[in-house]
Amino acid sequence: MNKNVGSVDQVLRTAVGAVAGVAAIAILAEAVSLPTVVSPVLGIVAIMMLATAAMGTCPIYSMFGVDSCSRTSSPT
Repeated sequence: MNKNVGSVDQVLRTAVGAVAGVAAIAILAEAVSLPTVVSPVLGIVAIMMLATAAMGTCPIYSMFGVDSCSRTSSPT
């Protein structure tokens, strides 16, 4: 698969994944008063965000033709 996740996008995905993972664990530890059913949803979000950041490829981006990789373009 071609890389379609740029460096800024990777940093944002890593941050969102980390926050979602910590929130999922906090819910399970009852440190945050949210319904327990929210924890697996946040866990899946965390895994998907961290995986796409690590691989540099997002399947949803591929479906819609989005590419956030920076390109060097010179006007000709």
